[in-house]
Amino acid sequence: MSLISSSAMLPRTSLVAALASFCFAACATTALTGNATQSPTPGPNAATAADHRTDAPSLRGLEAIALIHGDAGIWAVAGYRMGAYALRALDLPRGSFDLEVIHHTPQSVQFSCIADGAAAATGASLGKLNLSLAPATAAETRTTYRRRSTGQTITLRATEAFAARYLDVERARLVEVGSQVFQLPDEAIFEEVE
Repeated sequence: MSLISSSAMLPRTSLVAALASFCFAACATTALTGNATQSPTPGPNAATAADHRTDAPSLRGLEAIALIHGDAGIWAVAGYRMGAYALRALDLPRGSFDLEVIHHTPQSVQFSCIADGAAAATGASLGKLNLSLAPATAAETRTTYRRRSTGQTITLRATEAFAARYLDVERARLVEVGSQVFQLPDEAIFEEVE
């Protein structure tokens, strides 16, 4: 039975949820690969940082972030870029249950927004029990990505220069500046923590 023909049997909220899930999966896959017909290919054949600086993939990536976060603000974009980088580094596809994400953050927007960006990029979620928050100070904010099967981890944090430049940008400019941040090279946004 097609989604259209079964829509009369679904409550409106269920239909909206089903369509949102389908659209999110399509947007996120396209955002990571730049190709709507292929699934993400992590590892050596994965998208590079340069792929994030082209117009078409960034539009899809920004849409994927907005579907999870509500808009593509600066810090959610940073989290998305970190998550995409971590998937490549850990050689995992988006949505893998082998991925665990722990975001260390204060209970403060901007820092906590990184978790939503990571969710948009990786497919990790609270419901799948592979995304969690841990208390930290602003200075200790970081995100750890772990491949459960091997124990391999990568921990990323915003660079000091990024935090200084983008902390407390006025709310009316968050999406505009977020799209600019999406175009930055990885090293201008985040760094690995040893």
